[in-house]
Amino acid sequence: MATILAIESSCDETSAAICKDGKMLSNIIATQAVHQKYGGVVPELASRAHQQHIIPVVEDAIISAKISKKDIDAVAFTRGPGLLGALLVGTSFAKSFAFARNIPLIDVNHMQAHILAHFIPPANPLEQPEWAAPEFPFLCLTVSGGHTQIVLVKDYFDMEIVGQTMDDAAGEAFDKTAKILGLPYPGGPLIDKYAKEGNPQAFQFPEPQIPGLDFSFSGLKTSILYFVRDKKKEDPDFLEKNMADICASVQSRIITILLAKVKRAAKEFRVNNIAIAGGVSANSGLRGALQDMAGKQNWKVFIPPFQYCTDNAGMIAIAGYHKFLKGDFVGQDVAPLARMVF
Repeated sequence: MATILAIESSCDETSAAICKDGKMLSNIIATQAVHQKYGGVVPELASRAHQQHIIPVVEDAIISAKISKKDIDAVAFTRGPGLLGALLVGTSFAKSFAFARNIPLIDVNHMQAHILAHFIPPANPLEQPEWAAPEFPFLCLTVSGGHTQIVLVKDYFDMEIVGQTMDDAAGEAFDKTAKILGLPYPGGPLIDKYAKEGNPQAFQFPEPQIPGLDFSFSGLKTSILYFVRDKKKEDPDFLEKNMADICASVQSRIITILLAKVKRAAKEFRVNNIAIAGGVSANSGLRGALQDMAGKQNWKVFIPPFQYCTDNAGMIAIAGYHKFLKGDFVGQDVAPLARMVF
């Protein structure tokens, strides 16, 4: 029996959650609109926003869960990877809360937490009677603005990265493409929106020939940049006339790059349980393409609810809960890590 307070502050989302015995009682997220006018996350502004949001967010999480501070048995927090200044805010708060209440402190790897989000049961099981957590071992394609990885998950904390990006992440490719197209930040969801109305075969973009299970998206971004530059020279209104088709074509190429590697990994490791996680796992095109491929490859696919795709404290809470069961705690000397491996 354990009630966990979880804190997430790795980038531009300030989030707090309450988890009791593996069930999520609350998951509160405060977004930071300040970054929109800059076209991307400004680390210093993110840190300041976390300082402003963290106390109200934690209070909201506790109230929404209908518990009191005295009911909390441990504090879990994102130690890394992420923006160091942002991580410092969440880490400092977690350490202070745990020290004041004399309760255990649990550090969580942000990327592992994305994967473990698949083990959060639905709030109302009657509404999702088909829900089931993945069985070990399974492969998880973890895709976000900062990471693109294929992870072989053997147990809750026995994970091996078997493929990863050599340069840029898939989420960054979406966001940088949106910027090239003149779309506001964050651009990934807007590309997904436009893509639904476009023809994915309208324009052909190159597929990187990277050996093994690793990825590369820098060349694709460059090809999109030159494509747009050349087309605008021919017709200044090219983007306005073809926005949906461009977005559909770019999205289709990114998805084919991702799923080609997943297919190869599934064969190599002889695993038929396939999951996706991270912010890009909210992309409707990726979700649909994965389900289509699952039918052809006889895979069992696991896709998290939207609220657990992007950065959130719910995933930190479930990871913290399983660490609590193992008695895996850290001391007050713990420090955040901008770069943190499994």
